[in-house]
Amino acid sequence: MFSFFKRKPPQFFTQEENAKIVEAIRMAEKRTSGEVRVFVESKCRFVDPLDRAYELFYGLKMDATDERNAVLVYVAMKHRQLAVFGDEGIHQKVGTEFWKKEVGIMLSHFNKENYTEGLSQVVTEIGDVLQSHFPYETKGDKNELPDEIVFGK
Repeated sequence: MFSFFKRKPPQFFTQEENAKIVEAIRMAEKRTSGEVRVFVESKCRFVDPLDRAYELFYGLKMDATDERNAVLVYVAMKHRQLAVFGDEGIHQKVGTEFWKKEVGIMLSHFNKENYTEGLSQVVTEIGDVLQSHFPYETKGDKNELPDEIVFGK
């Protein structure tokens, strides 16, 4: 039997919270040629959330930016797993310790159930580091990836 009804996606954030995170992405990207995306889902199907972030990064074609400077912030809400994955251009500049520090910041906020603040702060800090290595170019710079949060199941 064919079902005409789609399952409603889970609501992780209020409209205001969603808008605040998207605004943090837009503000971060105004200062850099880099790109930031946030992906949120209920459960992580991998033991290591970094493996899931890697899969999503390439599935969302985030490796197609001109300077290989896109960053994915990944959150699995019910499984309480987080990861930050940066493409090779930015990863070569900041290294693994920077990504681990950002995950730690999210964890400290998430442990207090301050999800919006945690995501917004990390997106802002990623924007800061992207700006220092990949400043905004007035000539030819374009928004290469959507700014909206991507929601999984």
